[in-house]
Amino acid sequence: MPDGKHPVTDAVLEAMRISKRRCSELLPEADWLAKLARSEASGVPLRVKLGLDPTAPDIHLGHTVVLNKLRELQDLGHTVIFLIGDFTSMIGDPSGRNTTRPPLTREQIEANAKTYYAQASLVLDGSKTEIRYNSEWSDPLGARGMIQLASRYTVARMMERDDFSKRFKAGTPISVHEFLYPLMQGYDSVALKSDLELGGTDQKFNLLVGRSLQVEYGQDPQCVMTMPLLEGIDGVEKMSKSKGNTIGLTEAPNDTFAKLMSISDELMWKYFELLSFRSAREIARLKAETEAGRNPRDAKVLLAKEITSRFHGTAAADAGEADFNLRARGGIPDEIESVLLEGAPLGIGAVLKQARLAPSTSEALRLVDGGGVRIDGAVVADRGLKLAAGTFVVQVGKRKFARVTLS
Repeated sequence: MPDGKHPVTDAVLEAMRISKRRCSELLPEADWLAKLARSEASGVPLRVKLGLDPTAPDIHLGHTVVLNKLRELQDLGHTVIFLIGDFTSMIGDPSGRNTTRPPLTREQIEANAKTYYAQASLVLDGSKTEIRYNSEWSDPLGARGMIQLASRYTVARMMERDDFSKRFKAGTPISVHEFLYPLMQGYDSVALKSDLELGGTDQKFNLLVGRSLQVEYGQDPQCVMTMPLLEGIDGVEKMSKSKGNTIGLTEAPNDTFAKLMSISDELMWKYFELLSFRSAREIARLKAETEAGRNPRDAKVLLAKEITSRFHGTAAADAGEADFNLRARGGIPDEIESVLLEGAPLGIGAVLKQARLAPSTSEALRLVDGGGVRIDGAVVADRGLKLAAGTFVVQVGKRKFARVTLS
């Protein structure tokens, strides 16, 4: 319940409504309401933290689920802290994993971190975002400080974590350094005096460790907000670079549009819910129309154009739609890569491999057998085909093209 010292005004209630919209959990809600009321009464913004480990060089749409929420809180006037986990990346987050994740090298981390904030600024207001690196306070801790920090949390509580518990029962190794990850993430909240920390639902344990450690250090404990995880375009695993199922914020707009069109009709509605800025009422209307017989492709086009426009502009989204429709009809795009090859006559398998239209000759021949290869619009049916000198438009599937000049 509110602390009774500060009134819960209509503005505070509206901020609470915005806070809870689309989130999975907000814990404890009463504490967050009290913090909002205190902030409005004092005029002092709350400190809202999101930490991301730079485990890959790019940010994808799955990250924007929590980034969009961060922007909403930023627009309410609160201080957003975008924390790059350059120290914690060297430990490796074991959340949701059945095995130890190999830690990244310092060189890998620095290379990935370079692009993180620039891409996050496509969602956040960069001029109002505090960017921090957790090596600022983690490196100076040293061995003595790390031992003192570890003394503030018990092994029994650490083993309450679901993935640790399952691995222990299964006899799967758990390295001692993995226990340090949630401790160091929690210590970030102490160092930043965080009022609220956001993360995916798989981060709930780590976020709560931060709350516990703040109490240990005599601070007002943060609230925690978990956001739903977004499945990748395969519709199975959560969106992750390691799974190859992502849509990157800086991917080519044509690819962004086409990937969004490739998701299943069922998954499309979750993408609408978590990524679209359309109102819940408008999304419900679109879903009802689709269930009543409207082609689901119409709704998917609206989603693809909205997301592509957000990161690339309206003109690029329109071009992405035109390119997708052209490819769907089997047409040839205006701009395709030109490739020069030598050695005519050259077998079709070698042509596809050398033009980077297939990863190997055997895979290229498999594509030919499946009827997925065209030359100048005609399906290639003979895996023994050899191309003489000349220039050809070679197509694999609906989306891969190359203008091959063979000499």
